[in-house]
Amino acid sequence: MGRTNTPPAPAEGQLKRSLGRVETFFIGFGAMIGFGWITTTSTWLNDAGTLGAALGFVIGGAIMALVGLVYAELVSAMPRAGGEHNYLLRGFGPRLAFIGSWGIVGGYISVAAFEAVAIPRTIAYIVPEVYSVPLWTVADSDVYLVWALIGTATAALLTALNIRGIKSASLLQTSVVLFLIVMALAMIGLTFFEGDVSNAQPLFVDSAGLLAVLVVVPFFFVGFDVIPQSAEEINVPPRKIGRLVLISVTMATLFYIVIILTTSTALPAAEMQDFDLATADAMDALAGGFGSNLVIAGGLAGLTTSWNAFLIGASRLMWAMARSGMLPTWFAKLHPTHRTPSNALIFIGTVCAIAPFFGEVMMGWLVASSSPSIVITYLLVSVVFLVLRRHEPTMDRPLRIGGRAPGGGAAIGVAAVIATACLLALYIPGMPAALDIQPYVIFGLWWLLGLVFLIRLPGGVRPGPEAEDDLLGKLAERGRGPRAHS
Repeated sequence: MGRTNTPPAPAEGQLKRSLGRVETFFIGFGAMIGFGWITTTSTWLNDAGTLGAALGFVIGGAIMALVGLVYAELVSAMPRAGGEHNYLLRGFGPRLAFIGSWGIVGGYISVAAFEAVAIPRTIAYIVPEVYSVPLWTVADSDVYLVWALIGTATAALLTALNIRGIKSASLLQTSVVLFLIVMALAMIGLTFFEGDVSNAQPLFVDSAGLLAVLVVVPFFFVGFDVIPQSAEEINVPPRKIGRLVLISVTMATLFYIVIILTTSTALPAAEMQDFDLATADAMDALAGGFGSNLVIAGGLAGLTTSWNAFLIGASRLMWAMARSGMLPTWFAKLHPTHRTPSNALIFIGTVCAIAPFFGEVMMGWLVASSSPSIVITYLLVSVVFLVLRRHEPTMDRPLRIGGRAPGGGAAIGVAAVIATACLLALYIPGMPAALDIQPYVIFGLWWLLGLVFLIRLPGGVRPGPEAEDDLLGKLAERGRGPRAHS
């Protein structure tokens, strides 16, 4: 009989390997292409100018590429579900591993909750009648029953799809991302024949505007790290998993630059300032209903791919944290048939289902508050890359960044640390791109909640390959953790 590529059935407590190269790439790329580009492109253009906005994403994309290089090596060396959770646990021990994991899982859940609000908002652009049956007002944002139920119903459908298995979720991801690529190509064609280069003025505003664009980069690029989160479900050699991380970051950078350049030639930035869905309205001015409907369809596609990917990433990370005893063991349960982290998915899906009832403004604050947490995680992963290079030089690294030359990989690691540290500094109050007070309050509350779990972790667990076993052993001695309940 001929050789097959069918992966073996998963053992009890293990995830099912069912993702190939294409599905893996589309999960990472699709996670980064959400909805925000439709609403905020005009803000980028007014703040920084056409080339200034594009430059912001070039710089931001370069920073994310540095972080992506770090992730690429680490995921090839430790292809386990939970991604950075495993790298930080091995290099730093459980406390810093929890901080890094808590930061990124907060970002994932925040963005997923935002998508539950953005879906009805996008549909309302086409069908304003969904603004019916008023309920209440949250932070000056009116909430309507029909509008909110659209987000809730979508949350239920996507959660159920993900519980059925990552293969089903990845099939949705692949088909929708392909449509996004077609939409981007169509926008290039429209602006090539109908756009006006003079609309792209001003090309550059000032450095403060450039910083304002740069500070949102973590929100728009978070998602490539979903690939490491699902590493135990990828049926691809570890070296190639790392390469897929880099390809997804590069493609997302190109996508955002295309959106900026095509939108800027459709209308002058000043005329788009008050548009609700700026990119869609700009394409409407350029090509009528066809242009706006195309972009709206692309926005719904981006919402679906991003939301779907973050359900995958957040659930795998919470499952990995629970498997290590950092979160309640309830999150470590796998579905008996589909081998998916069903309880973690139900929890995240419930948060998403409730989110629309808090209105649009609250969700905007929630997403803004998650950006610093995401950058904290990227900074810690960049540092642990250097720590593991020094302390475990003989670790098997199928994809070794910088080659075998002395100092090659270290230079990339140092650059990633400096870049993410500088990016994190942009969120300090008083900086030109600092956040409003409400996101800072939400940021503080999220980390206070994390402190509750952090102080419960035992001390004396040394970093290294056995860190997870040591942590589980100490938790079992206390009568807590997966071992204590097995």
